[in-house]
Amino acid sequence: MTPDPRLSHQAQTTARALLRWYASNARRLPWRGRKDPYAVWVSEIMLQQTRVEAVIPYYRRWMKRFPRMKDLAAASTDEVLQSWEGLGYYRRVLNLLRAAKGLVAQGKDSLPCTARELEQLPGIGCYTAAAISALAFGQDEIAIDGNLQRVLARLIDLRVDPRTPTGERRIRAHAESLLPRGKAAAFNQALMDLGAMVCLPRGPKCGFCPIRSACLSFARGTQDRRPVLKPKAAIPHRIVGAAVLRSRGKVLIARRPEGRLLGGLWEFPGGKRERGESLAACVRRELKEELGITVSVGARLGVFEHAYTHYRVTVHAYECSVRRGRPVARVHSAVRWVRPEQLEEFPMGKVDRAIARNLQSAD
Repeated sequence: MTPDPRLSHQAQTTARALLRWYASNARRLPWRGRKDPYAVWVSEIMLQQTRVEAVIPYYRRWMKRFPRMKDLAAASTDEVLQSWEGLGYYRRVLNLLRAAKGLVAQGKDSLPCTARELEQLPGIGCYTAAAISALAFGQDEIAIDGNLQRVLARLIDLRVDPRTPTGERRIRAHAESLLPRGKAAAFNQALMDLGAMVCLPRGPKCGFCPIRSACLSFARGTQDRRPVLKPKAAIPHRIVGAAVLRSRGKVLIARRPEGRLLGGLWEFPGGKRERGESLAACVRRELKEELGITVSVGARLGVFEHAYTHYRVTVHAYECSVRRGRPVARVHSAVRWVRPEQLEEFPMGKVDRAIARNLQSAD
């Protein structure tokens, strides 16, 4: 690596050691080594709050179905949601679709190259903009996510939470002091791989770290206590009643409005149980509010658990039938009666997909 006159001798030594390690130990990932900004963009959106191992099969399928930005822009909401189903955080893919459609409508066939311009697109924040500009365009940007926060907090033995304004400033300043000009793509990915393979959240493998000589936490023996993180608050638990409405061999599903959790996905209607309310009463009230119908609640079909980012949920699904009224989409964007074997054609969240497959296996 050619010496960068902007960096101190110690910073150059650290960067050189890190890049040498990366050259021999880099993870083989399907989006690595691609100069196509669209491919980098897709991978970065998928990787938000999602493990690499979970992303790989989705990424491969996605790139076969939507290999170019114009292919994505021509797709429908249902098509992209089906390709994303099971990956979670569905607002990501809706923003990805919105951004692609907007760029193509402007006559563009690629992304802008600077972080500032990228941040103007739906679903692209500070971190993702920096990552795309560095990895796809070679811009001298540092993309600091949770993994990099951990690595850098240990390097400087940061004694405050790295997510605080003070912590963020100190971490960014140190990262920028190490970044060699023109090497941002390799440097960012090297730090990512170091965090994933060596500088682990618990039990860091310091003996294998290529830059431990520059790590203050290692020198002081504090690596197991860094980063300093405030305890997480208890995750709320919601009890939900859902209705499997049947009529003439079909079941009713409703589409959640975009802009809300699981927006654009189809679900079995229902909602959260209120204090002191029975599950049957919950289902009757929710369907009256959501669809304008009165229902009879029958046997419970199953209990389904799932954890979201900020809460966990237990969904009780019940067999139901309409007593009065005709279902109208009051809070949903659409309602449809479909045969159970058609349910695979409609994108759903994990809980509703589990209910759907339970129905299909029972029929």
